[in-house]
Amino acid sequence: MPQVDFHTGVPAPLHFACRLLRKAWRQGMAVVVAAPPQTLGALDRELWTFEAQEFVPHLRLRPGQALDAALRRTPVWLCEAEPPQPAPAVLVLLGADPPGDPARFERIIEIVSGDADERQQARRRWRDYEARGWPLKHHPARSEA
Repeated sequence: MPQVDFHTGVPAPLHFACRLLRKAWRQGMAVVVAAPPQTLGALDRELWTFEAQEFVPHLRLRPGQALDAALRRTPVWLCEAEPPQPAPAVLVLLGADPPGDPARFERIIEIVSGDADERQQARRRWRDYEARGWPLKHHPARSEA
């Protein structure tokens, strides 16, 4: 049963994701990121440029891509579709539904912007996780006031 964390009201989801993925990589964790294709493209570019002198090793997977040696060595997988097995135990969602069976992940991290449609979809996923009896944590973004 995965632990599910919702980070809501995030003003810059891509930058937040980059910082989160950098932290996971530094801690030796591997992560699958699921998002719409255009979001994955933007995240791919952002992971190269979000901080000077920083790089988070990652690969963008295409639908149907098989597990190979390069993918096994890469800690961050950017997935448009179902990731090959075995996949990392942590799933980060950026405006996407979980791929396949989300119960196979140990942890799911939802990054939700302030966009009304995105919030509505996140609420639907929250109710789904809650109905499964999974532990949920909510982390609202702190205002900079």
